Amino acid sequence: MFDIEFLDIPPLSSAAGMVHLPGSKSISNRVLLLAALSHGQTTVYDLLASDDTAVMLTALKQLGCTVRQDGDTAVIGGLGGQLAQRKATLFMGNAGTAMRPLTAALALLGGEFELSGVPRMHERPIGDLVDALRALGCNVQYLGQDGFPPLHIGQPNLRLDQPISVRGDVSSQFLTALLMALPLAAQAQDIVIDVVGELISKPYIEITLQLLARFGVKVHRDGWARFV
Repeated sequence: MFDIEFLDIPPLSSAAGMVHLPGSKSISNRVLLLAALSHGQTTVYDLLASDDTAVMLTALKQLGCTVRQDGDTAVIGGLGGQLAQRKATLFMGNAGTAMRPLTAALALLGGEFELSGVPRMHERPIGDLVDALRALGCNVQYLGQDGFPPLHIGQPNLRLDQPISVRGDVSSQFLTALLMALPLAAQAQDIVIDVVGELISKPYIEITLQLLARFGVKVHRDGWARFV
């Protein structure tokens, strides 16, 4: 095919230029939900344009948030921990970064909600998160196969005096969902999360903790096994 047997390419001595990195899906949806749950307005820069963020933005609008977008910048009008709409049917597509945290937040805030997605979403497990929420007194019911979406969320009867156990070896999104939602209920007392088993994807939990700190939420952790 070629007339020469090999081609020598000398090593580069230098390189220069500029690369504009896209936003992170994991960070974008965490920030959007935290902004929606907080007081006041939050401006989010370099928001990733993706199916997951589009699903989250649509759901936040359905729940009463104001959303203004200009390119990759969004201004989110927060709800201050109180939902403007307490009844909604939310379509989550295949966005796990929206489905899991929203399930936890809505289960704690209370209302009448149905969360569903594409067929693939209905194959993605959520049972460990639902078990943890039910232990808190949240009202979460399966509308199909146990352990999987779609879900119905009703009014909770919260019990916050005992530690909450969540498995750490299935998905870090379950712990992230609890860490982001529990400040809504931790007004008068500390809430303890105990991780059962080895916690996987620790860097994702680190992202969650750093973003919570940016929004003024204090989380104390004992290694990777207990969070307060």
